[in-house]
Amino acid sequence: MEPLVSVRQVVKRYHRGRETIEVLHHLDLDIAPGEFVALMGPSGSGKTTLLNLIGGLDRPTSGEIVVAGERIEKLRGGELARWRARHVGFVFQFYNLMPTLSAEANVELPLLLTRLNGRQRKENVAAALELVGLTDRKRHKPNELSGGQQQRVAIARAIVSDPTLLVCDEPTGDLDRDTAEGVLTLLQQLNREQGKTIVMVTHDPKAAEFASRIVHLDKGSLAPASAEAAE
Repeated sequence: MEPLVSVRQVVKRYHRGRETIEVLHHLDLDIAPGEFVALMGPSGSGKTTLLNLIGGLDRPTSGEIVVAGERIEKLRGGELARWRARHVGFVFQFYNLMPTLSAEANVELPLLLTRLNGRQRKENVAAALELVGLTDRKRHKPNELSGGQQQRVAIARAIVSDPTLLVCDEPTGDLDRDTAEGVLTLLQQLNREQGKTIVMVTHDPKAAEFASRIVHLDKGSLAPASAEAAE
């Protein structure tokens, strides 16, 4: 089976004044379709940088990144934006919801970039909110929802366009343990029942246990424990 994500000899450097900082060092990684991968490592290990590269939010200094059959490091401008809209759903630690919009309006936002008509958008939004268990909160604004409910809205927004890949950056980092477990269970269900491929950055070993594979990064390289499977 061809990997959905293929990272080959990827280097990422940043320049800070006269100093050059290499965050990722000739990194190789494959992620199969339908995997739920947790990226773990200490602060500064490069895990969020790698997530951003896989999601097309940043470009490598050198190396090759293939996602869903596309060499994304070669895409530019609007071409890259259209690729992201078609293939990637994003879930962030702090939800990034529009405070003046209802839950259903927030979920609809990615669909406004598509050719779907109003009726089709409404059907997709209803299906996504049902999947995350928030049909009865669809008209609520973010400040009328709990943190866990806001993250569920964010997940619904991420999946409403049926993306190829979900990338999640510390999706439970702002939640208490019980609420976090509910969100992680939802991600696990999306992976197991809907077949979604998920790449999640987390510092929490308990959160990583919900993944099907854990990849450890240390100082920009894969650590030997990267092949360890989560139970």
